[in-house]
Amino acid sequence: MSRIVLGLQPVREALRVHGVGVERALFERSENPRLAALARFARDLGVEVTIVARRELDDLARGVHHQGVVALAPAIGLTPLAQLLAPDAALVLLDGVTDPHNFGAVIRGAVALGSGGVVFGENQAAPLTPTTFRASAGAVEHARLCRVPSLRGAVEELVARGVAVVSLEADAEASLAEVDLRGPSAVVIGAEDKGVGRAVRRSCSARARLPMSGRLDSLNASVAAAVALYEIRRQRA
Repeated sequence: MSRIVLGLQPVREALRVHGVGVERALFERSENPRLAALARFARDLGVEVTIVARRELDDLARGVHHQGVVALAPAIGLTPLAQLLAPDAALVLLDGVTDPHNFGAVIRGAVALGSGGVVFGENQAAPLTPTTFRASAGAVEHARLCRVPSLRGAVEELVARGVAVVSLEADAEASLAEVDLRGPSAVVIGAEDKGVGRAVRRSCSARARLPMSGRLDSLNASVAAAVALYEIRRQRA
């Protein structure tokens, strides 16, 4: 099945990764040089390019900002949890992050900072929709995504396999820098309003906080994930 990809950068990344595997690219009738350049790129790859009225793109986008281009790309492939395990694993687990903009931004940060995968549950997680793809700014084309039946079960499996699984919590005694993340590691990010759920928290091998020096004690989920992944990279450097 094809999926809808919206926006200049997301469509560009879909073309780079999938090439002629992109079924079709639809562009609005426009003099925009960026759209024209992207249309040439698609044609050079052998992708069918169609010029349409903007309202047709609006109908496909259903309220999501499309920047004048929509592509039909291959469906996103999901990776089994076992395939994410590696000596240098640096995973992000999302517990109850249901906002597709946040989810997409987490994916973007994870790809930029070299995460080995983003893990999320079948329930209480943002869906993989055009909004998520758009928010990732094309990073979803490079991401390794893993959907699991139970996030708690995934945490327990990772801990059993020797992965340091850290629940990020504002009231934890230790800071993340005090936790040894040089081996295979995973950070669990909870929803902004509820944090990491109790059952998942109890299954983790450690709790840690991100040092905060201002008047707020929490960060947006995608920012927290990026800071945590940066700390893993720092320790391993």
